[in-house]
Amino acid sequence: MTAAAAARPLRIAQMLESDGPGGAETMLVSISEALRARGHEVCPVGPAHGVGWLSGRLKNEGFQRETFTIRRPIDWRCLRGLIQVLRARRIEVVHSHEFTMAVYGAAAARWLGIPHVITMHGSQYVTSKRRRRIALRWAFRSSAHVVGVSNDTTAHLRSRLGLPRDLIQTISNGVPYRPGNRAATRRELGVGDNEILVLAVGNLIVRKGHAQLIRALASARLEPDVPWRLAIAGQGDQRDRLVAVAEEYGVADRVNLLGQRSDVFDLHAAADIFVMPSLWEGLPLALLEAMHAGTAIVASRTSGIPEAITDGVDGLLTPPGDEVALRDALVRLLPDANERARLGGAALARARAKFSMDRMTDEYEALYRTAD
Repeated sequence: MTAAAAARPLRIAQMLESDGPGGAETMLVSISEALRARGHEVCPVGPAHGVGWLSGRLKNEGFQRETFTIRRPIDWRCLRGLIQVLRARRIEVVHSHEFTMAVYGAAAARWLGIPHVITMHGSQYVTSKRRRRIALRWAFRSSAHVVGVSNDTTAHLRSRLGLPRDLIQTISNGVPYRPGNRAATRRELGVGDNEILVLAVGNLIVRKGHAQLIRALASARLEPDVPWRLAIAGQGDQRDRLVAVAEEYGVADRVNLLGQRSDVFDLHAAADIFVMPSLWEGLPLALLEAMHAGTAIVASRTSGIPEAITDGVDGLLTPPGDEVALRDALVRLLPDANERARLGGAALARARAKFSMDRMTDEYEALYRTAD
């Protein structure tokens, strides 16, 4: 490739099968903005009848989004529509995220003779069924590059799909970050100056472990007592159960379910401790955002999380699902401002060195330019 070709802006499609709030969706918005800021033309492609969260974010940022409709598991009409969209927008590189678009994107890009890049964000269920594994093997082998967002995700895909090591590589997630407003957000949440705000961010689903977090906090015994408040940002089908758990353990007045929030930077700034008690993850963006905020972190030792947090160095790690260990970690941090500051400072330094938006965008941009 000539120097002029290497510097030329590209027309890149960013394709994702879902439209709700989540890590893959947030990453798609962030990388689309970063690529556009570097002069590339970005075309987001998503479902025509989604919930509106991602499409709304993209519209607000001024992107011209294209859509598709999948009517059945194998929908040739949808594939034809994707080919027409990519041809009409003169797309030069297709970047597909997660299972469905990995397969459809690989087929459409192959038909058009343009490079295809896949990113898998850590959804372990995608390899649970044989037909999915067959489809993914074909999509991966038909693509120029395949990426896992953590070494754990990459290793899982290699193992479950029986693929050679060099077929899948890791590009760790990065996040953009801006300072939030601590004082105003704590006032809005009703958190007093002497109260410790514990924050969790994530969809209200079982694998996020929010019920375990509520029980762990409720069972924490501190002498003298430390006043704490828990805020959980996210939405999902476990909301009523979490309300019931808080009431059962007598801490309903300390637990605030915030719903879906767009001001995560402010929430991280307001928090004293960030907790991610998930059963499994990829490399979660909310964790990286907490690191960039310099917040003390307690998280599960699972999936890609230990690639970001070293236990006792830039956070505390506990076995997933272990409420006693989670409680003990919280008991360690709740009364100790110095320990929270030490861990938060180390997390911030690591986030700036390893998980910046610029670093992630550099690596993907390099993939696009070397795809063939």
